[in-house]
Amino acid sequence: MEKLTKLLHKIHTPLWLTILLAIILLLRIPSLFEPYYYGDEMIYLSLGQGIRQGLHLYSQIFDNKPPLIYLVAAVAGNLFWFKAILSFWLLVTTVLFWHLSQRLFPGKDKLQKTAVIAFAALTTLPLLEGNIVNAELLMVGPTIIAFLLLFSYKDNLKMIFVAGLLFSLATLFKVPAAFDLPVIIIFWFLSLKFNKEEILGFLKKSGVLALGFIIPIGLSFIWTYFQGSFKEYVTAAFLQNLGYLSSMRLGTMAAKGSFFSRNLPLIIRALIVVLSLVILYFKKAKLSKTFLFLCIWLLCGLFAVTLSERPYPHYLIQIVPEMSFLVAILLTEKSLEQSLVIIPLTLTFFVPFYYRYYYYSTFPYYLRFLKFTVGQTTKDQYFRQFSFDTTRNYALADFLVKSDGDKKVYVTGDSPTVYALAKKLPPIRFVADYHIGDYSTREAEVGNLTSAKPHYIVVLSSKSNYKELKTLLKSSYFHLLDIEEAEIWVRTKENSK
Repeated sequence: MEKLTKLLHKIHTPLWLTILLAIILLLRIPSLFEPYYYGDEMIYLSLGQGIRQGLHLYSQIFDNKPPLIYLVAAVAGNLFWFKAILSFWLLVTTVLFWHLSQRLFPGKDKLQKTAVIAFAALTTLPLLEGNIVNAELLMVGPTIIAFLLLFSYKDNLKMIFVAGLLFSLATLFKVPAAFDLPVIIIFWFLSLKFNKEEILGFLKKSGVLALGFIIPIGLSFIWTYFQGSFKEYVTAAFLQNLGYLSSMRLGTMAAKGSFFSRNLPLIIRALIVVLSLVILYFKKAKLSKTFLFLCIWLLCGLFAVTLSERPYPHYLIQIVPEMSFLVAILLTEKSLEQSLVIIPLTLTFFVPFYYRYYYYSTFPYYLRFLKFTVGQTTKDQYFRQFSFDTTRNYALADFLVKSDGDKKVYVTGDSPTVYALAKKLPPIRFVADYHIGDYSTREAEVGNLTSAKPHYIVVLSSKSNYKELKTLLKSSYFHLLDIEEAEIWVRTKENSK
């Protein structure tokens, strides 16, 4: 009984945090009623369905992220449970973030509350796609636990090893999470007094942390090796992510030059990070260790979120923890660091402004859900407010399920939504057309389709310029019907064998 009492005391949350968690849950309710529409979620669910049906990731069904997001989707099985898992995950993450705030700012109750509220808002509201199941929202939890352990147990090598495992798990959701690992190593290095004992301690801690980081990723290599998809996994999730760097500039003159000219902005950003770290080193005597740590965390995070130069708002989720702490310092502290915090915060807000990150409106999101719940808009009208193609995709999925659930189906276009809704799998390993453009060729995949002989081929737009596929359709299929602009083609009997 005494042990149970101690455990309950440890997990007890104060009243204000309990109320905040209830508000988070309330604000997440609309996300549970969203239609199948968001591209990334649909890809995750499609690959999750592939896992449930025994397909091997990367070699038999493909996307270019590490495996954990697809395993979560496989456990969920559908969009509702996918969103529900995210909601629970973020409730736990918020509590963990509160515990981290206590470690970093002991006794500063107002600062802790401000930071936790900022964190909860930015990870929940649609502004940065907090309502969408993205890897950034899932990977931030393991990272927070890792830093919580590192600051709670400090020189405990076992806990440092566990922290390495957690950084690795975050990376297995999405590769940019790996840039949180060097944060603590740099922090340890900048805190060194450079005597033999401290240098040896630094090397030992860094080695143990690195070992913990390597093991889960190494196990994922072993897992895919025995599945026969090791090469595809390493290439897709890791090596081809190198080509992802500065990818928004691909197709420009920068893509045609040398490595240096193609990646000059990336190199400049790296130099800015290094220069900033040098400045922090020489000014560290005037800074608290917590402020020093937050600045390092922010610099590494900003470098990670700008790797591709893509303006997707959910990328910014990676820097929400450290940004929340810095905002809290600005709003609640009365010290030199309250003034100094303007510098990293200015850099933080400059990045989305410079790279023109877009964002989603929050009030209209909740207003349209309210109108739907009170019957002012119909289900179809509500769904169409997310995407004009939503009702069409539902109608296509309904047709495919009712016509014959076991028939092979291929859907053209960047719409894995139909696969996710109908719980179908493509007869080739790609669930979206843009994967074909990036990782294969249309000619090769039409050849695979010719061999696979799907019963139905769905062309999502009659304006499609997929010439290689049109040849196959004319030779082996007939046009059955249209659903909105989508064409459904069925294989002729003489070509079915």
